[in-house]
Formats: sequence, structure tokens, C-alpha cells
Amino acid sequence: MIASHLLAYFFTELNHDQVQKVDQYLYHMRLSDENLLEISQRFRKEMEKGLGATTHPTASVKMLPTFVRSTPDGTEHGEFLALDLGGTNFRVLRVRVTDNGLQKVEMENQIYAIPEDLMRGSGTQSFLVSWTKGFKSSGVEGKDVVTLIRKAIQRRGDFDIDIVAVVNDTVGTMMTCGYDDQNCEIGLIVGTGSNACYMEEMRHIDMVEGDEGRMCINMEWGAFGDDGTLDDFRTEFDQEIDMGSLNPGKQLFEKMISGMYMGELVRLILVKMAKEELLFGGKLSPGLLATGHFETKDVSDIEGEKDGIRKAREVLVRLGIDPTQEDCVATHRVCQIVSTRSASLCAATLAAVLRRIKENKGEERLRSTIGVDGSVYKKHPHFAKRLHKTVRRLVPDCDVRFLRSEDGSGKGAAMVTAVAYRLADQHRARQNTLESLKLNREQLLEVKKRMKVEMERGLSKETHAIAPVKMLPTYVCATPDGTEKGDFLALDLGGTNFRVLLVRVRNGKRRGVEMHNKIYSIPQEVMHGTGDELFDHIVQCIADFLEYMGMKGVSLPLGFTFSFPCQQNSLDESILLKWTKGFKASGCEGEDVVTLLKEAIHRREEFDLDVVAVVNDTVGTMMTCGYEDPHCEIGLIVGTGSNACYMEEMRNVELVEGEEGRMCVNMEWGAFGDNGCLDDFRTEFDVAVDELSLNPGKQRFEKMISGMYLGEIVRNILIDFTKRGLLFRGRISERLKTRGIFETKFLSQIESDCLALLQVRAILHHLGLESTCDDSIIVKEVCTVVARRAAQLCGAGMAAVVDKIRENRGLDTLKVTVGVDGTLYKLHPHFAKVMHETVKDLAPKCDVSFLESEDGSGKGAALITAVACRIREAGQR
Repeated sequence: MIASHLLAYFFTELNHDQVQKVDQYLYHMRLSDENLLEISQRFRKEMEKGLGATTHPTASVKMLPTFVRSTPDGTEHGEFLALDLGGTNFRVLRVRVTDNGLQKVEMENQIYAIPEDLMRGSGTQSFLVSWTKGFKSSGVEGKDVVTLIRKAIQRRGDFDIDIVAVVNDTVGTMMTCGYDDQNCEIGLIVGTGSNACYMEEMRHIDMVEGDEGRMCINMEWGAFGDDGTLDDFRTEFDQEIDMGSLNPGKQLFEKMISGMYMGELVRLILVKMAKEELLFGGKLSPGLLATGHFETKDVSDIEGEKDGIRKAREVLVRLGIDPTQEDCVATHRVCQIVSTRSASLCAATLAAVLRRIKENKGEERLRSTIGVDGSVYKKHPHFAKRLHKTVRRLVPDCDVRFLRSEDGSGKGAAMVTAVAYRLADQHRARQNTLESLKLNREQLLEVKKRMKVEMERGLSKETHAIAPVKMLPTYVCATPDGTEKGDFLALDLGGTNFRVLLVRVRNGKRRGVEMHNKIYSIPQEVMHGTGDELFDHIVQCIADFLEYMGMKGVSLPLGFTFSFPCQQNSLDESILLKWTKGFKASGCEGEDVVTLLKEAIHRREEFDLDVVAVVNDTVGTMMTCGYEDPHCEIGLIVGTGSNACYMEEMRNVELVEGEEGRMCVNMEWGAFGDNGCLDDFRTEFDVAVDELSLNPGKQRFEKMISGMYLGEIVRNILIDFTKRGLLFRGRISERLKTRGIFETKFLSQIESDCLALLQVRAILHHLGLESTCDDSIIVKEVCTVVARRAAQLCGAGMAAVVDKIRENRGLDTLKVTVGVDGTLYKLHPHFAKVMHETVKDLAPKCDVSFLESEDGSGKGAALITAVACRIREAGQR
């Protein structure tokens, strides 16, 4: 018993000594984590070189675009053929993909041999390209393989096939696993050869036009190191393998990690150790000296869970060696070191890919799946486990799952085709829907024509009552001429907060406008109280402001911006028709708001004010810009709501007596279409938004163009797409069902040129929408179509206005400026440009400039007052 224990101890110590001896001998093949991180960093640099337009030609890692732009989402279905050609045999597969609630892939295949004479014959008898693996058909290299296949099918003439995709087996591996796990965005093969692919952001792929979305990159990573990048990690054995290969100096990384070379590396190490009398008593055999006789399968067998030492003996005996126990232990250890290095190197490059994807996505922690195929990965007893462990150690901030591929070259080719078909079908369905929102020039000219008709109806006394576009007289009969001067008060009331402003207008050399303002709140109890309480509160705030400015008791002219529905009877008389925006003060509707304000001033008996003008904010916008540009005689607001005004000839304003001069007309164009004249341009989404609004059937044009509604139109389209399985994988979130959740500001942010799809996804995530990169592209397209239509409709309406001014004056051409305000116009990245282009196209005889307004409701009210005072003083003189 004691003897057997001593014997076991002796062999253990002997084995340990042998392992140590091999470890010391192969020290350079045993890579530390520090080594692996350095290799990973070098690989990152090589990836970037391969992606760059200027560095790609000389890059060793080619990073080839595959034009595969999406991975499976589980909704693919149909029947597809796949052709798997990569050796002396090839397969034809029939792949049936079903999506009936249970994802399922069924395959039938048949294997065909390629006769030797065809492999070496003319290109017309075969349809292969880029010959390797013994193929030498002439007239084929450098040709497009798809064209060759199509010609061969045409020559045969008895069937036709739609060739959708030519697939790399690595990409096929990723797509096969992507069908089972939608986090799969990397494909890896470690078999006879080795390669990887992954989904890269389009903005980083210089060789392909476009910067939206993603595309699968075939890395061709086997060539990593061909430029000398890995020379300090390559051993003498790697160099010897390379020199004896069919392609010296090429695929150096592949020669360090793949199954084609693993057994040969072990053989070369054993030969050298024997020559140095470290193994086999210094004896060699013809079998051990013969290239290729120590196979990678032998490495896997020797490292097997059981009887590895015994298997080493069998292999060595087969090669003509009579090994000792120590020789078998040493051989086992050599196999371990070679295969471990292979797994470690593979992990280092995968770590670089994972870090790049993580940075592309901007995520703190990446969750990703790697689809893997290849005989080394699948058959070596420890390779996969070592690879997984090392990857997770090198990228601890990534949750990585490895998923074995099932027939990547066959099933994968079919999945690429299935995804391409799904994307094409979904794209067609979406485009059919969005087509109704895309307006051509003829349609826009028709909108312009109809707007002019409605303008005429609003101006006519006979049709005004039934006209939706009311064309209301504002009694503003002049724009600034630059001679205005004086101090003016302005009151801007349009919501729960209001402003009191002091506006100092100077002329001459010091010409300009200086403004001071203070914001006051209106408590809810005042908003819902009596009219006297509301206007007393307003006057109290005016008194506070005058004291704040050191002007207590001073009497000044005042302009009043009152942004509620009113009927204006003169410049200083405006009848409140109806409270909106949460106001319910009693005793005000049907009353003149100027009178109500004056009565409150008199009740206070502290100061007196000359209320000169009640102002619409659109008119204020025109006047503000008119002070800067004498050609400005149109005002436009495109923000939460939309409206326009312009200087009309008095002879055409039939609601007001007089033929001489001009008067600004407040168009109230938001109601354009309320009589049904735009029904053929309204879509199902416009109808849905209108029906669920606070004022169904009213302000229909405004609901197609203004900021309050564009986000809601987009939301309705997104819901429609999702219900039809065209977006968000058919999953509607509760947040998306919430009215108003998709604010118009999101349109501006999503369409921003400097915003990557990553940030679009962040916005969608904020809205509770889990989106893919493809989803983000679709959402961005919907936002673009909706906002573009709004800008074009706005431009068509404005073209009608400028053409009417030109025709009024009997001019061949007109030079005019439009003063513009509103968040949509100012903040949306493309709205203004599209609108300008539309006006230019639809009104070619008008030279139209656009000038952004600065505080139309405050400064504009003061300038209207200043112009009125100037005209009044001139009349008195």
C-alpha cells in the first residue's frame, strides 16, 4: 500500500517537472492578460484602418462591407433556396421559415459532387469565382458570381430564381444565430480557418455611402498581423509554419489560431524539443518529421477529459515514437499551450470587437451574443470554455453569450435572404402608407390655388360669414418707417403668465429699440374669478412694473397683445369672443377688452394709460421685422399654432369702409380646410388627430402644419406601423398609446443632422420604446415626411399670399420680406429651408426673404403703438 502511494507520488512529481519544463520552453506562447489587452488594442487600430477610406487600401484587416443591413427579428417567413459552395461538393437547400407565433426553420438538402473536369474546365461550364481549394475554371476570377449564375440559369432556360444575396459563411453564422437570439450581432468561425463579422454603424464605413443604420462587416481577420503588427508575439514555430505554407506572409493571425495549423504547430514544437534532446531521448521518426501527420484532431483527442496521456501515447506510437511517461505528459502539455494560446488570441480580438460595439452604442454595459461555428470551437474539449472565460475577463463590462450556429453556410444564406425579403416587404408597406403624406409640385400648386380662393371669400362682405379663412381687419394701416420714437408700454397676455414691457424706441443716429420687461403670474383663482378681478390684477402688475422702473404715475401709450379669439372693430377695440387656455373669468366674453382694461385703470386712480392698440401676435411679428426691413409686410407664425397676416389693399377689404391705402389683414389661416376643401389632402392620420382634438373639425390646416399636432401625427403613424408588424417588432408600448407623448420637440431632435441614431434610440427609450437601429431609421423617416409636408403646406399658403400682393399691385415681380416667429420655424433643423424652397418654387415671380422676429408679441405691440402714435401726431400737425 505504502509502495503504491510512493509510486503515485513519484509519477505526480515527475509529471509536474515535465509540465514545468514545457512551460519554460514555450514561455513566449503563454500570453498574460496584459499581452492580450495589448493585442486587443492593436486589433482595434487595424479595424479602424480597414474602415477608413484613405487607409483601407493598405490595411491588412480589410473590414469588407457585406451590404447585410439587418439581423433577423423573428418575423421572417417564406420558402428560400440556399446554395452552399465551398469545396468539391456543394449543397442545394430548401429552407422553410415560418412565423405563426412559433419561430421555426425546416430544411431539406441534397449534396452534389463537382466533377474534376468541371473544377478545372472553362468558366462557361461552372459559375464560381475567386478560386481556392483546387478550383481552376478559366475566365471566372474577377467576375461577379451572381452574374455568372444568372447567365448559367438563362442558358438552361427551364427555371428562374431571384438571387437575393451572396453570403459569407461567417455572416451566415451570425444570421443563423440571430434568428434564435436577437442580441446576436457578431459571427465567429474557428475551424479549419478563422474569421469574424459584426454589425458596424454605417457612419463609420467610409467605403459605402450613407451614414444611417448599420451594416455587417466581414472583417477577414485572418490577415491581422500581415503588416508586422504581431511580429513581437509570433514565435519561431509560427514563422516556420508560415514559411512552409502555400501563402507565406499571408493570413498570419489565422495561422496562429485556426485548426488547419494547430496540429502542425504541436508537431514542430515536438520535433525541436526532440532535436534538443528534451523529448523522446533525442530520437525522431519519419512519421513525426512528416508535415501534416500530427493533426488538429489529435490535439483535441489528447486534451480529452479522460485518458489524455494514454491518447498521447497512441498518437506518438502511430508516428513511430516509443514514448516514456514523461514524453506523453510533455506532449499533452504542448497541446494545452498551443490550443490555449489560440483561444486567448481569439478572445483578444473578440474583446476589441465588443468594445467597439459598446462604444458605438454608448452603453455603460453591453449585452451581446456571438454566433459561433467551426470544428475547433465545437470539437476541441476545452477551446470554447477557455475562449468564453478569457473574453469575459478582458471585457468585464460586457455580458456576452456564445451561441453555437447550426449550419451557418446553408441556413445562414437562407436567413440573409429571408431578412432581405422581410425588409423589402416592410419597406414597400411603409412607403405605401407614407406616400399619401408626400406632396408633389402639382398638388402644392393646387393647395396654393385653393388658399387664394379662400382668401378672396374671407375678404368679400358677401361670403365672409361662411368663409373659414376669416381675413380679419386689424386696423393696422402702416408698417414702421424708422422715424418712430418715444417710450411705450406693452402688455403681453396669452397664458398663465403675462409680461409688462417698457419699450424705448429711438430714431436718428441712435436708432434702435431698448426693452425692459417683468413676468407676472396669474393665479388660478383669478383666471376663474370675475372679469373685474382679472383686470384689477393686471393693472396691479402694471403699477408694480412702473414703480420697479422708477416711472410711477407716468402716463404712456400702451399696446396690448391679447392672444385670445377676438373680433376687432378698430385698432383700440377688440371684442373677446371666447376664453381659451384655461381662462374662465366671468363678465368678459362679448366685451371690449380695451374698455375692461381702462375701467380697471380708472378704479385704481393711480395712473392713466393711453391704450392705443390691441394686437395679434402675428401682426406684432410683422411689425417687429418691419422695423428692421422696410420690405416686410407679411407676418407668419409657425409654432404651437400657425397663422399669417399681410398688408392688403384697402379696396379689397370689404368689411371696412374706404378705398385708399392698405390695412394689415389677420388671415386666421389655421381654419383653411374647415369647409372640406382640403379633404383630398388629409390622410387617415390627420383625421384621427382632428377627431380626438379639443376642437374637432376646426383649424384643420393648423393641425397639418403646426407644432401642437405634428408629434401626434407621427405617433399615430408609428402606432399604425407597429400594429402591422412594420416597427418595434409589432410590440406597442403603453407609452406609445398615450396621446401627446410624442412631442413636436422630439421631431426637431430626431431630425437633427448632428444626432446619431444612437441618440434617436435614447429619445425613443425615454418614451418607453425599445427600438432597434432599424426602428430608429424608420422613426426618423416618419418624422422627416411629416415635418416636410408641414413645411411644404406652409410654403404653399405663403406662395398664395405673396402672389396675391404682387397681383394686387399689378407687378411683374415683387420683392417682399416675411417676418417669421414660432418654435417650429426656429428650432426644427429643416423646416425653414423646405418652406423657403417651396415658396420660391410655387411663386417664381416673387423675390421672398425671410426675417426671424425677435419678440413679436412684446416688442411688436410697442411698435404698432409707436406707428399709430406717429400717424396720429402727423394728423394733428
